[in-house]
Amino acid sequence: MAYILQTIIDIATGVLEEGLVYAILAFGVYITYKILDFPDLSVDGTFPLGGAVAAVLILKGVNPVLTLLFAFIAGTLAGTLTGIIHVKFKVRDLLSGIIMMTALYSINLRIAGRSNVAIFDKDTIFENAFLKKLVPEAVKPYETLIILLFIALFMKLLLDFYMKTKSGYLLRAVGDNEVLVTSLAKDKGTVKIVGLALANGLVALSGCIYTQKSGFFEISSGTGSIVIGLASVIIGINLFRRKEKVKATTAVIIGTIIYKACVSIAIAIGLSPSDMKLITAVLFLAILILSNDRKRKVNSRA
Repeated sequence: MAYILQTIIDIATGVLEEGLVYAILAFGVYITYKILDFPDLSVDGTFPLGGAVAAVLILKGVNPVLTLLFAFIAGTLAGTLTGIIHVKFKVRDLLSGIIMMTALYSINLRIAGRSNVAIFDKDTIFENAFLKKLVPEAVKPYETLIILLFIALFMKLLLDFYMKTKSGYLLRAVGDNEVLVTSLAKDKGTVKIVGLALANGLVALSGCIYTQKSGFFEISSGTGSIVIGLASVIIGINLFRRKEKVKATTAVIIGTIIYKACVSIAIAIGLSPSDMKLITAVLFLAILILSNDRKRKVNSRA
């Protein structure tokens, strides 16, 4: 009985850890998909970009906490380029993301030097001398979860605060009504670029955390990131559609955890980890179908 209980706790802890890592990615996708209405496929490139930056800097002896900042900056630069391609060069939003995603594959390889970089024996935000002295033995099994919870909540609060600023209101406005932004004498293109920069900064930060948690950088780690992010956002937003007191960022975190729990259950019932992409695609399709059905029912009642 004790073994079964411990197994359940271990699985739940793993699901929460994965969910919190990808919740930060989902924040970025929430900005592009839900606020800007921009299908940003560059996410699949900026996620491993954050991981590449983290791996290289950690191997060079840089403080792992600082790598979070550098990864975020790298992501914002990539997002800015996506925005410039779309706004300044008049390339369609979908194509802008595809172009940047393709370019980032080579850029990430250039940064990392190779497709796989291990950092198992290096200090990370989860494993370092400071934490070994600070964290009691009883808390050790949940050390990673606590750190991830702190980071995810901190980023959530920062994003909530930003959305209440003038820049945040403009960001919302440009997604809902571009004419309104123009009438306020603001450049809607610049607002879009800022939104894409922020979104991709968050995605790269998630990739940085993922690499430090897993102990290695893998060039293909970003494949399907946009789907994971979209599925998480759609689950969270639809689940709390009628709960006005629940902030969108909170809904996104819960949606990501639910999504990761579904994937974990799929693997637990016998599907192979190699089927992850298939599981992700099927789950995403099911979520979209259910979401569309709910919209049709609401429209028919109206």
